[in-house]
Amino acid sequence: MNSADSTAGQPKKRASKWVWAKRAMTLFCFILVPVLLFLLVKNLDWQEVRHALGSYKLSTLLIGAGIALTSYLVFASYDVLARRYTGHKVPVTQVMPLAFVCYAFNLNLSSWVGGIALRYRLYSKLGLDVPTITRILSMCLITNWLGYMFIAGTVFAMGLPELPEGYKIGSTGLRVIGVVIIALGLVYLLACRFAKKRTWTVRDQEITLPSFKVAASQALLGALNWALMGALVWSLLPEKVGYPTILAILLISSIAGVIAHIPAGLGVLETIFITLLQGQYSKGTLLAALIAYRALYFLMPLAIACVVYLVVERRTRDVEKRRESNAHS
Repeated sequence: MNSADSTAGQPKKRASKWVWAKRAMTLFCFILVPVLLFLLVKNLDWQEVRHALGSYKLSTLLIGAGIALTSYLVFASYDVLARRYTGHKVPVTQVMPLAFVCYAFNLNLSSWVGGIALRYRLYSKLGLDVPTITRILSMCLITNWLGYMFIAGTVFAMGLPELPEGYKIGSTGLRVIGVVIIALGLVYLLACRFAKKRTWTVRDQEITLPSFKVAASQALLGALNWALMGALVWSLLPEKVGYPTILAILLISSIAGVIAHIPAGLGVLETIFITLLQGQYSKGTLLAALIAYRALYFLMPLAIACVVYLVVERRTRDVEKRRESNAHS
């Protein structure tokens, strides 16, 4: 075989691998997702959830539900921003529900399910190739954690939350961490604004810095999403502790949950909140608020996402069929 034949065969090999990868993701989603959903539902104490929700006024729960859904709307806009960055042509009306489903599954069933496998599967059915989907995923991850850097850095630099005596980090250490992560976020923004070289190739994947306007939008959207999550927890607690402190504790518990690799941060969130707020609230009050938070921010969107997922699957299948029909005509 000459070099021309070898070169011509490479795209075919890549296409074949991508076909098998899509089949594997389909099998993964249709087998693992129902199993994980079953385990999630089975392990929940529904009586405890009902009791916690029953202790709140309807108006409080409606406000909380509104905050949660607004947060999901902001998160879905990460994918809209990634659409602008990558230049793909999938309509926003298809991107938003897809992103909503992925976020809900991501939070409840781990990032491997919602953040990665489901995103690759659904976007590929809409006609996007692997490099584009990878850039979308990377863009969304950067948006989320860039926002975290700025909002967490700000509250940590303010000395929040107040850590109990005996913690190795201490208030001074937390302030230093806050300043450092703000600086890291600023480095990214400055690179997007002033860097002359804007594209690199790593393992056949092209990495391109976004424009400064897009990067600033990333920071704002990411910070807003985290701020809304903190506002939800704060709205479910009696007015004894200020919103910045509740937000700071949520930010610490979120990163601890990521480090622990536990879906939805089960147990981590409760442990940190009880440890840092035990002098302000009773354990029962904190647990009721956190159970209500999980119900409104995790379970309610997941229930909606399961229905939306069926609609998205049908729409993406129709798009895939039309694309295949046009290719053969």
